[in-house]
Amino acid sequence: MLGYLSAFLLTSGARLLTGARSLWLGCAPARTQRIYFANHTSHGDFVLLWASLPPALRRRTRPVAGADYWQKGQLRRFIINRVFHGVLVDRERRDPSADPLQPMLDALDEGHSLIMFPEGTRNLEEGLLPFKGGLYRLGQARPTVELVPVWIANLNRVMPKGRSLPLPLLCTVSFGAPLSIGENEDKDAFLARARQALLELAPEEEA
Repeated sequence: MLGYLSAFLLTSGARLLTGARSLWLGCAPARTQRIYFANHTSHGDFVLLWASLPPALRRRTRPVAGADYWQKGQLRRFIINRVFHGVLVDRERRDPSADPLQPMLDALDEGHSLIMFPEGTRNLEEGLLPFKGGLYRLGQARPTVELVPVWIANLNRVMPKGRSLPLPLLCTVSFGAPLSIGENEDKDAFLARARQALLELAPEEEA
């Protein structure tokens, strides 16, 4: 019950703070299993994206998050584990023999959708960093899962680094058309196509 109440307060607060609008430009909010892949400028990105989904989809969608950040401190652990039921990945590769994608594959096999950030880390500049290969590997391993690009606009300006109070700017969360990996399409070609699909959703000043 505490986790449910916390989720309601966090999502309501995120929408109120940012005035977020969900723009379903290339697909509709459906129960189809998906990986939503988005640009990454803030620790609040997955909160806003998750809050932008209809309640029925939120219950089926889990954010992918770095264990090194979210396992520090009781509050972070509560938020990621009890509120968002996040899929934690070991970005530090403390066990070189472990497959870092396995927690995501397990979540997909349980019927969940995922939120992930293929840049791999926060980008404090305009545009996008090069994509890591995880999105391609997941798409190959689970080809029936739709890969949906999502551009989160203005969140980095609402709460820029070093500022304690938010700025009154509106955010948009734009959902594009689902992608799939083409037959014989290699990793570099697909990641370039996925990156371009994401950039095409960005407002001109952020692209």
